[in-house]
Amino acid sequence: MVVAAGGGPVEVAPGPVAGLLGRALAALLPSGEGAKRLDLAGPGVGEPAADLVLVPVHPQTGKVWQPSGGAVAVPVEAALWAELAFPPHRTRLPVIGGLPAGVERDDPLPPHPRVPLRPSDAAFRYTPARMPAVREPWLREIRGRRY
Repeated sequence: MVVAAGGGPVEVAPGPVAGLLGRALAALLPSGEGAKRLDLAGPGVGEPAADLVLVPVHPQTGKVWQPSGGAVAVPVEAALWAELAFPPHRTRLPVIGGLPAGVERDDPLPPHPRVPLRPSDAAFRYTPARMPAVREPWLREIRGRRY
C-alpha cells in the first residue's frame, strides 16, 4: 500500500478497510492535500471511484483481480479480502428488523482486536526490499521510522 501510494497521503474510504488499515496508514504516511483515495474493489463489490483499490488474489491461481478503471490494484489474500468485502457479522443477520421477540442470541459476537493494527516492523523491512521502489529516498525515510 505504501509503495502503491508513492509515499504520499492516503484517504481511506469509511468502512471495514478504514477499520483495518486507517490507523496504520495514518502512522506511516503523511496527511494533506492530494491524498489518494483507498477503497475495496473486486468481484461482487464493483469498482468505486478510487485511486487505490484493495483487490483479491485468486487462492488457486495466484492471479490478481484487475480493475478495469485507472485505479492501482493493491493485492491482498483472498480470505482477508472476503472478510472486508462481506463481513460475516453483517451477512448473517436477518434482512429486515432484528431477531424475533423472545429470541436471544446464542452465537458469539464477532471477534474484535484488543489493540489497533500496527505495521509489522519485520514485514515492512523485508517486503519492500524486493521492490524497485526500495531505492527511493521517501521509502527509505518511511522504513526508518519506529512505530
